[in-house]
Amino acid sequence: MLRGLGLGSAEELFDSIPSDVLLKRPLRTPAALSEVELLELFESMAAENAAARRPSFLGAGAYSHYAPTIVDSLIQRSEFFTAYTPYQPEISQGTLQAIFEFQTLVCQLAGMDVANASMYDGSTAMAEAVLMAERVTRRSRVLVSAAVHPEYLQVAETYVAHAGIELGRLEVEESSGRTALDASQLDQTVAAVVVQSPNFYGCVEDLKAFADEVHAAGALLVVVVTEAASLGLLRSPGACGADIVVAEGQSFGVPASFGGPYVGLFATREKYARQIPGRLAGVAYDKQGRRGFVLTLATREQHIRREKATSNICTNEGLIALAATIYMTTLGRRGLQEVAEQCAQKAAYARRQIAGIEGFSLPYSAPVFNEFVVRAPGDAAALLRRVAESHNVTGGLALSRYSPDRPNDFLVCVTETNKRADIDALVAGLGANAGGQ
Repeated sequence: MLRGLGLGSAEELFDSIPSDVLLKRPLRTPAALSEVELLELFESMAAENAAARRPSFLGAGAYSHYAPTIVDSLIQRSEFFTAYTPYQPEISQGTLQAIFEFQTLVCQLAGMDVANASMYDGSTAMAEAVLMAERVTRRSRVLVSAAVHPEYLQVAETYVAHAGIELGRLEVEESSGRTALDASQLDQTVAAVVVQSPNFYGCVEDLKAFADEVHAAGALLVVVVTEAASLGLLRSPGACGADIVVAEGQSFGVPASFGGPYVGLFATREKYARQIPGRLAGVAYDKQGRRGFVLTLATREQHIRREKATSNICTNEGLIALAATIYMTTLGRRGLQEVAEQCAQKAAYARRQIAGIEGFSLPYSAPVFNEFVVRAPGDAAALLRRVAESHNVTGGLALSRYSPDRPNDFLVCVTETNKRADIDALVAGLGANAGGQ
């Protein structure tokens, strides 16, 4: 190769780099290890991470659920793991069928007619729903519940900053933890109302009541679900009257891996299908009547003229959507219900135990799924640090991270992965450290 290039040595390839910045010595790297030695090294390093095996009660958009081993086994098959966007359906039937099955399952969960080939995550799905509501209604104001995840709201604010859309705010009732909807706010300029259920504080919203009032004003109801496992137990948003349902699918077989990757779910009514962002995979038939899968609708900038595009979303999160599909089909309807029931039952036990600790209270009266707010007798962030140090338990999320005016409140999440002993350890840690400074 060097002779073909007319060079005498590999170093001549780098003649354009100034000599004073070139490394003149070998890299200081350790000697190569065998596979056995390398695994032992990684195990010893992992053992130093004290939090690796620590019971955790963190939630707020990222949830710890058990994923059957079949999920990882199947998504690592090369035909899925290295697959690209299915531009050519004749060689992408496996990918297209997987996307089609994913869409079908999302529709069944959300109680809606049509779902897209997924979004980046739940937050961008919510932002896209806001933009879609403006297109459908041709109205420029969207009311968002203050009980929507604060980070989801930040993403929506970024999306609409230069889109001519105004985001209004619906306050939270202090006693119930539910969103308060003032009918006087619903005028002819409102495109949609966005609520999360269970909301950021874990409270289950009365979606049917919302739908009736919102539709009476000619607006759309957008429902956000950050804990998708709740769809295995609660009545579907579609059955409650939602027009657009968005969710974070991380709970379905996707580990909470330092912030991603996630997979956003997006579903709506059939009459709004042409306004949906991203793509739709559908069924078609050839001349011999054989069934195949195709991209039925693709309304993003890469496929059509920019001014006609509904979104510039450039991925369908195909591999993560596949993981969610395998998870849902492996567990089935009854399995998803059982996961949801375990979450709800264990959370109910944790609520009772924590409420019984002197000085602790539950500020909200609304029903919950698997998350709930606890009010401590002192600074919650400091309390949670002491619990972690003394009882090796990550006790929850201090709400002061998002609301500095709530220093004593923290959010606790319980899933099916939390054992009774874990909950008892949390309760013991809170009780033992409540009086600390």
